[in-house]
Amino acid sequence: MKPAARPARLSTAAAGFEQQFAARLHWSAETDAQVEQRVGDILADVQLRGDAAVLAYTKQFDALEAASLQDLELSQAELKTAFDSLPPAQRDALQAAARRVRSYHEAQKKASGESWSYRDEDGTLLGQKVTPLDRVGIYVPGGKAAYPSSVLMNAIPAHVAGVMEIVMVVPTPRGEKNALVLAAAHVAGVSRVFTIGGAQAIGALAYGTRTVPRVDKITGPGNAYVASAKRRVFGRVGIDMIAGPSEILVLADGTTPPDWVAMDLFSQAEHDELAQSILLCPDDGYIDRVQGAIDRLLPEMPRAGIIAKSLSGRGALIRTRSMEEACEISNRIAPEHLEIASSEPHRWEPLLRHAGAIFLGAFTSESLGDYCAGPNHVLPTSSTARFSSPLGVYDFQKRSSLIEVSEAGAQTLGAIAAELAYGEGLQAHARAAEMRMKR
Repeated sequence: MKPAARPARLSTAAAGFEQQFAARLHWSAETDAQVEQRVGDILADVQLRGDAAVLAYTKQFDALEAASLQDLELSQAELKTAFDSLPPAQRDALQAAARRVRSYHEAQKKASGESWSYRDEDGTLLGQKVTPLDRVGIYVPGGKAAYPSSVLMNAIPAHVAGVMEIVMVVPTPRGEKNALVLAAAHVAGVSRVFTIGGAQAIGALAYGTRTVPRVDKITGPGNAYVASAKRRVFGRVGIDMIAGPSEILVLADGTTPPDWVAMDLFSQAEHDELAQSILLCPDDGYIDRVQGAIDRLLPEMPRAGIIAKSLSGRGALIRTRSMEEACEISNRIAPEHLEIASSEPHRWEPLLRHAGAIFLGAFTSESLGDYCAGPNHVLPTSSTARFSSPLGVYDFQKRSSLIEVSEAGAQTLGAIAAELAYGEGLQAHARAAEMRMKR
């Protein structure tokens, strides 16, 4: 029996829309209590036993046995060999994507990542010093799925930011290495690669072991165990985000071929059953045509079962009163990926405030952003685009304030600081400021 994909058909004009809409958006980010307990035990063990614990869990979970953790580190020569082994078309595509990702993040660094300072009228210097993190860890999923694009999107902005050492971990169940993932590490300039994964890999990066160096920040996606581990080690190291299921929201005015929109909805639904694909459109007839395209194209898809469950369980085709209302609803959702499938995308873009990435016009499929357009594909999910941003160069930099007070400035600032310090009852603060003032 062929799977059927029936996204909910909603209308903003219908009574009960708000309740139906809220129910469709709801997703619980609660991690299973057993996962939390298991992750806690693994991290504690890695912190206590280091290499030995990582080796034991790698044997248990990945059926990969090694005498030492050094045996699970790949050399730069192995990465180069993986790159050379790729078919020429795949090599060219990987390098072209890397060039575009690097160009975008270099432009991003110039726009927002430079140090600056100025002197005020009394000669006091004030400014900000921007410096890269020393060492970062990137987690790349392995096993059933292989994501060379995740290697590029995590490693290249770190490299552009000036990070001195990039340590990659990737599980290789039963020792099965993916050449494209290793080639991407070669192209992106990854410093070290360990074939370990799961909570134990996060623990190794966060705490450091005899073999795996401790990092300053961990980025990259993973399963529930990886997400739980990242949450637990945050504070000891930085993390990028805790990502939920993938999302796409398409704003359509009815001018884009329905088949294109249907396939764009599929592109997120095929990730997993919890992924969310939503269409907002003021044209009921066009929505019918998109549903028709879904019915016609679904049987062709290798992951039809997953797509059908995703669209039926969490998808929605919503008729709005207008494109303006569609933009308002989009801002409420704050989607990870937002496509404006319109003949006038720049008319609607100014109305959109919250989204991880905005794809303008019918020819801009979300999948181009995933692989090679240039901007980062690590994006905030689950409405967190209301307050957070895509992964970027700025995630691999930190800022230090610069203050150099002149003698003249110490007279003015000292009086102000002393007055406030006495008011707070902090005598040493006040005296330290007063000692620099002329009597």
